[in-house]
Amino acid sequence: MSTDYRADATIEEPIRAGVIGVGSMGENHARVYGELPSVELAGVTDRDDEIAERVADRYETESVALETLLERCDLVTVAVPTRAHYETVSTCLEAGVHVLVEKPIAETVEQGHTLAEQAREAGLVLQVGHIERFNPAVQTVEDLIDDLDVISVEAERLGPPIDRTAPGNVIFDLMVHDVDVVGSLLDDKPHSLAAMGTDNGQYATATIEYDDVIATVTASRLTQKKVRKLTVTARECLVEVDYLEQSVLIHRDSYPEYVADDGRPRYRHESVVERPRVDSGEPLRNELESFVEAVRTGSEPEVTAEDGIQALETVQLIDRLATGPSEETDDEPPREREVEA
Repeated sequence: MSTDYRADATIEEPIRAGVIGVGSMGENHARVYGELPSVELAGVTDRDDEIAERVADRYETESVALETLLERCDLVTVAVPTRAHYETVSTCLEAGVHVLVEKPIAETVEQGHTLAEQAREAGLVLQVGHIERFNPAVQTVEDLIDDLDVISVEAERLGPPIDRTAPGNVIFDLMVHDVDVVGSLLDDKPHSLAAMGTDNGQYATATIEYDDVIATVTASRLTQKKVRKLTVTARECLVEVDYLEQSVLIHRDSYPEYVADDGRPRYRHESVVERPRVDSGEPLRNELESFVEAVRTGSEPEVTAEDGIQALETVQLIDRLATGPSEETDDEPPREREVEA
């Protein structure tokens, strides 16, 4: 369903931005808003006043109450815990403020649909913070993939957390990134899923079936090496993406041949590797620039509320298959499920 986003003619230069929730991610949003041209960081707010004051001082803005922040701002980032997404985003939309909400869009699909409808009725931009869409390497693959006959996609998001603890389920925290990227690249919704997990949700893998394409996504906090990779297998080539290095490699087969070496024939089969140019850039900055542009022009955001709902719906089903109880028994979960269109 298309959305008629309304350009707000009352917005004056610069656009006034705020951040709700200034933990590690929210603080980075504050930093980038402060760096963007034609954007004024109008304030921040957090349930922890001390943290809010520290971040406000660092980025030369003010720590204010939520109500005051919404009166000041044209747009905000919502970076509070997921359990507070629905109430916070709804409050912002009621105040007539455009919202970028960190993933996932809400705790439940039903809440996501309600927020999407609220934004649509108000003519406001509601963008979901699936930041890997804005990784320059992913954007390079988006430009390539329409010309490829894709067979499979494999995504790996592995590695221990920075503080060596495991804050929550890897399916919702990590795997959701790749579920969104794969769905975006294929421009399709899944038809069926199979999934398994172990160690209380700290390692999970899922196989997702699309039209003529099989995707495998794996997320782990147990792997003792940080890996962020995406591999696209097509009839024409193999494409490797490294999120961390922001690099793309395209592998193509050369024809095998026999060559003469010292008068003796030798077999040779070399692979041709292409390295397309990837524009450098911070994904978060790209994401916020895109959000600001959508607000400024009244255009559809790069990652819509519907995109966020689809990703949430998929990972919820993966979680049930990988870690939840079975409908048939209390012991083992079902491992595969058809997805309703």
